Amino acid sequence: MSAEAAARAAVERCLAEAGVDFESPSPGSYLVRLPGRRKLATWTWLVVGAHSVKVEAFFCRRPDENHAAFYRWLLEKNARMYGVRFALDPIGDVYLTGHIAHAAVGDDEVDRVLGAVLEYSDDYFNPALELGFGTAIRKEWAWRTSRGESTRNLEAFRHLAEPAE
Repeated sequence: MSAEAAARAAVERCLAEAGVDFESPSPGSYLVRLPGRRKLATWTWLVVGAHSVKVEAFFCRRPDENHAAFYRWLLEKNARMYGVRFALDPIGDVYLTGHIAHAAVGDDEVDRVLGAVLEYSDDYFNPALELGFGTAIRKEWAWRTSRGESTRNLEAFRHLAEPAE
């Protein structure tokens, strides 16, 4: 069995054992849904290539404001992360990306890297939104409250919208 075939088998076995929702639109490509607590879900690609498994997950779109502080914050986080790092696409949208060498691909490592993606995506999502989208959050809160609409999915940002006492 080739290293690439062994990596595919290991990824498929890990995903099946983890019980996560995933689909495989083509051989060696897996789109995995990782359910979160703060961020509803993180969709993550695992793509088995000739030498490694590429890991890629969308984190958030390009920030509206505070670009320097936002990107600095991401870079500071990168120094303490396992298996994946924050990266930007050409328009500034943010992804978590990484690679797992075929020799390291096994049930434990795939699970560990998916766990890292979920942890970073879920734990860092709200702070990133505060840095890069604070004005939009405040405006959305004001608009909803002025119309008597629910702010349930904005509750994590109540401190941005309501004046400090």
